Amino acid sequence: MADDDSPTLDPNGRTVSARERILQVAYQLFTRRGIRDVGIDELIARAKVAKASFYRHFPSKNDLILEVLQRREQLWTHGLVEKQSRERGATPEEQLLAIFDVFDDWFHHHEAFDGCSFINVLLEMGSSHPAGKASIRYLENIRAILQDRAQQAGLRDAENFARSFHVLMKGSIVSATEGDLLAAQRAKTMARSLIDSHR
Repeated sequence: MADDDSPTLDPNGRTVSARERILQVAYQLFTRRGIRDVGIDELIARAKVAKASFYRHFPSKNDLILEVLQRREQLWTHGLVEKQSRERGATPEEQLLAIFDVFDDWFHHHEAFDGCSFINVLLEMGSSHPAGKASIRYLENIRAILQDRAQQAGLRDAENFARSFHVLMKGSIVSATEGDLLAAQRAKTMARSLIDSHR
């Protein structure tokens, strides 16, 4: 086992701190299996850190969960959904619809598809738990992106549009989890009608 805060090298030869190893392991396990199924001892063992090191970086499991959710927003909300849909669409309206093209690719890459962590954590932990409250905020941030694009596209009642569009996004993720790999394209068809109704 590594010393308390000994850095290690990843497969690419980059130095990885003990804190980063814990975060990487927690991100992988929490997004795949949920929060309650993953214990501290497993996290410590997989991250190859001492228990004292773990608690120095994350005094509680809740602290770690909140860090994982923050990273999820960076990697998934901004890095995948927002960035890739912006690159695929020349106009705000096209960028809205392109979200479902991004989802379609994501749904078809089984090894990468892990559902929506914010929904999963909210349902697992509840809306009064700190992680549930954080998940609600991150979901609100997604709607803010949608609302901004709707406003840029000149759509009416952008806030209501964003909420409806977000229902389609969340619904397609749940449907894909059920095994419907065409869920994103079905949602995209409905999204076109939603856009038309807000012109």
